[in-house]
Amino acid sequence: MLCGGKKSYLAAAVCIITLTSMVTVSYLRLQRLSHLPKIMQEGSKCRGKTTNSTITALKDNRTFIIAPYFDDRESKVTRVIGIVHHEDVKQLYCWFCCQPHGRMYVSKADIDVHSDRFGFPYGAADIVCLEPENCDPTHVSIHQSPHGNIDQLPRFEIKNRRAETFSVDFTVCISAMFGNYNNVLQFIQSMEMYKILGVQKVVIYKNNCSHLMEKVLKFYMEEGTVEIIPWPINLHLKVSSKWHFSMDAKDIGYYGQITALNDCIYRNMRRSKFVILNDADEIILPRKHPDWKTMMHSLQEQNPGTGIFLFENHIFPETVSTRMFNISSWNTVPGVNILQHVHREPDRKEVINPRKMIIDPRKVIQTSVHSVLRAYGNSVNVPMDVALIYHCRVPLQGNLPREALIRDTTLWRYNSSLIMNVNKVLNQTAL
Repeated sequence: MLCGGKKSYLAAAVCIITLTSMVTVSYLRLQRLSHLPKIMQEGSKCRGKTTNSTITALKDNRTFIIAPYFDDRESKVTRVIGIVHHEDVKQLYCWFCCQPHGRMYVSKADIDVHSDRFGFPYGAADIVCLEPENCDPTHVSIHQSPHGNIDQLPRFEIKNRRAETFSVDFTVCISAMFGNYNNVLQFIQSMEMYKILGVQKVVIYKNNCSHLMEKVLKFYMEEGTVEIIPWPINLHLKVSSKWHFSMDAKDIGYYGQITALNDCIYRNMRRSKFVILNDADEIILPRKHPDWKTMMHSLQEQNPGTGIFLFENHIFPETVSTRMFNISSWNTVPGVNILQHVHREPDRKEVINPRKMIIDPRKVIQTSVHSVLRAYGNSVNVPMDVALIYHCRVPLQGNLPREALIRDTTLWRYNSSLIMNVNKVLNQTAL
């Protein structure tokens, strides 16, 4: 025997490594076996009420289901995007019903709470279950136990089951709209800039906004540009408008923004070539190319195998304006006129500019706000001379004199098209 009586340190080390490897392999094998789907019922119908709610609370009130998605990039799994209490939720099960034979399979879930929770007790989570090998379930229920009454459980349609060809090149994900949002003029300008740059779809996770903003959203929905995802997270949790628990001790940060971003990626995984993750007051502005399509073609050629492109955020303070483009018909519309704000704050050596992203959604597993947490392939920081994020908002360096700011009129390259398009929207919405 290798470990029987040898006294050398080398033999002892080999013995320990061998035993550790054997134990690890056995443990992993047992873990996988414990997660394999098991038949719990025969010949039953797929019962339970299908829910179409964006956020569904389970009976424990510690688990909230957003939506399940089929994911076969590594193995055949259902990945459920959810929100969970990081300490209280220890065990969940996926209940799959396979037709036409009516077998009920139950899989033990892996609960992966995303690392960027920022101190809040609740965070975005992937609830991942192996699917039965001999069927492609269309719906799943989530439960705290492998036993129970399926009739009492909500059923969720598993999205992304069917392969689709890309219906759009670019989708913008905006999360979340809250605080009775009323920055109407800047929102319209951002939407029209997105369209000029090449976007076909904008997905907005809407908690609430003003009546005037509702009118604008209705226009863009009827146009086919905007898709609204209801986001009533405050009905389930105490939400913070801050990003860190130390700033506001609530259940979850920034209206569950990270969960919404992850859901938006999976929602558009099979239908959009690229997904842009930014806020409504941010525009990824090309500086070498006329639009996103030519920019991304160039970036992909230069960075083969890269699926995540990160762009530097730069603040254009709304407190510093120019007299140019003071369009009288816009003055009655609430919000900021971005064409009048072309002075950006200089970089600070001690502060890293946060970034927002254009991603290939099929290469992303989990994302945070300013970076991807888990992905296939590489990430690249896009140089500022190629593109930057034009972010018109309250200043971060409010004490700087005007002459310390950098005049950057890149946005004005699009002024003619932008003015014409904004005027069309204002006329058609009668604002």
